[in-house]
Amino acid sequence: MSVEIRPVSGGRDLRRFILLPAALYRDEPRWVAPLQLDVRKRLDKRGNPFFEHAEAQYFLAYRDGQPVGRISAHIDHRFNEFQHNSWGLFGFFECENNQATAHALLAAAAGWLRERGRDRMVGPMDFTTNDECGLLIEGFDRPPMILSSWHHPYYRDLLEAEGLVKAMDLLMWSLHISNRERVHPMIWAMADKAEAEHGIVCRPMRKRDLDAEVNRFLEVYNAAWERNWAAVPLTADEIRHYAKDLKPILDENWAFIAERQDTGEVVGAALTLPDYNQVLRHLNGRLLPFGWAKALYWRRKIDAVRVFALGVKPEYQHTGVAARFYQLHFDAAERTPQKGGEMGWILETNRPMNRAMQGMGGDVVRRYRVFERTL
Repeated sequence: MSVEIRPVSGGRDLRRFILLPAALYRDEPRWVAPLQLDVRKRLDKRGNPFFEHAEAQYFLAYRDGQPVGRISAHIDHRFNEFQHNSWGLFGFFECENNQATAHALLAAAAGWLRERGRDRMVGPMDFTTNDECGLLIEGFDRPPMILSSWHHPYYRDLLEAEGLVKAMDLLMWSLHISNRERVHPMIWAMADKAEAEHGIVCRPMRKRDLDAEVNRFLEVYNAAWERNWAAVPLTADEIRHYAKDLKPILDENWAFIAERQDTGEVVGAALTLPDYNQVLRHLNGRLLPFGWAKALYWRRKIDAVRVFALGVKPEYQHTGVAARFYQLHFDAAERTPQKGGEMGWILETNRPMNRAMQGMGGDVVRRYRVFERTL
């Protein structure tokens, strides 16, 4: 049967869009189903503050009346203005192992973007580099950590056959934060200088004061990452939206703020999250009716973390603050069940951070790729 592409229209279509991955990965034990409620909230054009500066269209591919693929086409006007480009983006790509289906989905997304004056299609991004992005091309043997994806290996062939080429690779490093001997001594020497020579103190984030801490984190996040490839600053509404979602899983053992002692200026922030994917894999995407009980049980068994974001304002990147954050992670591992984990993705072109991970005794364990194609 030939494939048919339909724009998502209405709640029933949106539910099909959300549930499609569960069918495509039903025989894959390494895939972890996200909570359906969380996906719905992200796709909600009325509730997600991303859509205050963006627009999107979701598409479903049908074969013989059954959904077999999906894709989003979206335009982030804030991103275009910040990066001075006319890119269009695609994301949420999932597809049966069929080139005709992939072709039809990508053609629909490209056509929608082209009609709106975009000159390039870049992705996958769900929705920006502040979210889950990139296609997994290495590291299929490991289950995904929180806020990262696992994809069928054949997806890469589907995209490349449609003329999409590499735009950027994103690296994820594993870290064993229970063995200080693996760390280059220079890291510890730099960590000691942060307070002694520069008067910068690193402290845990205060969950009870989360709104103020979020504003401090936002100040660092936008300053530290604004020069990154394809970066777009988060708005205050977006960071509050993220904070509301992250608050239930925030662990004060793994979240830090760096401040100048003399002025109180926030100069750095590190947010590391327990790997709640170890909980989600037991829930099948649903908290009800019994998911809450399962979540409470399995959360006690989480033994790994993911560094969601670790950054320092550019003018303070010579002060050893990042090294102090690394040191605090080793301290946290000594008092919690989590003894290792992964860094959030790092651009392959970010040589200082990749060298730091190597100096910490890390290993590259996953590679995600962002693709592009002219329109």
